[in-house]
Amino acid sequence: MSSTIETTTTSPTPPATLRLRLQPDQPAYTLLDGGWWPRSADPAAELPALILALDEGHGPVSKIMLGVADWDPSRPRRLRIDGPAGRRVVRVGWFATMPAGLLTAIYAGGRRADLLIVPPDTSEQAAQAAMEQAAQAGNRTRTPALLAAIAGQGRKAADPRYP
Repeated sequence: MSSTIETTTTSPTPPATLRLRLQPDQPAYTLLDGGWWPRSADPAAELPALILALDEGHGPVSKIMLGVADWDPSRPRRLRIDGPAGRRVVRVGWFATMPAGLLTAIYAGGRRADLLIVPPDTSEQAAQAAMEQAAQAGNRTRTPALLAAIAGQGRKAADPRYP
């Protein structure tokens, strides 16, 4: 007999400053809607504050999609988010085929936002530059190219998840 266990995580206190750059709403086609620089690779610690920040722009986020290579192995399938509008659960999907450094947020209304995930061990200068480029209107640079540029600008420490 087998059973499936769904992991639910309660959102912790968000960090003092969320490192996030979002593109202003514009009709221009872009590949990315912005960039996010988490402080760690722990999804339960990092995602709740991001979800609350994204909620402010376009309503509640209902699902987050991530690549498995970017995160610690805990990989919760659901996050309980305690926000100004009350408590809710956000589904988290983990995909081996998702490009490295890409996060996709799906809003309850169907809108989608694609964000560059800047590796946590990236230098301040390289991280800020990558987030700014990802948030530029009309940006057509894909996440692998942005991650390659980050690697060339300087990473704080070697990390096998980010070649």
